[in-house]
Amino acid sequence: MGMRARDELEEMGFASLGRDVQVSDLAKFYGISRISLGDEVRIDDFCVLSAGEGGINLGNNVHIAVFCSLMGKGCITLEDFSGLSSRVSIYSSNDDYSGAAMTNPTLPSEFTQVNHANVTLCRHAIVGAGSVILPGVTLEQGAVVGALSLVARDCAAFGVFGGWPARRIGERSRELLEVERRFLASRRF
Repeated sequence: MGMRARDELEEMGFASLGRDVQVSDLAKFYGISRISLGDEVRIDDFCVLSAGEGGINLGNNVHIAVFCSLMGKGCITLEDFSGLSSRVSIYSSNDDYSGAAMTNPTLPSEFTQVNHANVTLCRHAIVGAGSVILPGVTLEQGAVVGALSLVARDCAAFGVFGGWPARRIGERSRELLEVERRFLASRRF
């Protein structure tokens, strides 16, 4: 067990692959030609990234912790400095459970009603352990989702959200933007 070597990552067929990428040899990828990884991305053990037509785009300095899943037909984007704690699930597709259609990926599409919508985690958005993000959700810059939350609606910038369904419960400091500035300045050659 460990991280995949750079040459192995290059051979896997990602849409794009940044520098200093760390991917566990226990992570699984589907639709890999529609998955883009930025610089200094880390994907831990037992994660599943299943990219539909919209693809999956990870920015720079993105971390996806153990047992996370990202899947669906819509585009899933995690911008720079965003991250997922363990067991987070992000869905860009979701069946209609009202009873108006059948539910199951083994059925022809004319018998199902699946909602597909993009999901975006903007810069510095983070999601706590065990949370679920549904199709069409945007976590604006600096938004935080607490552990074990269900996110069905957009989360405003620098808000702290939690619960089932998630609601705004606090504010996050914008001081991290100054920390980011110092970090980026320290890396200039």
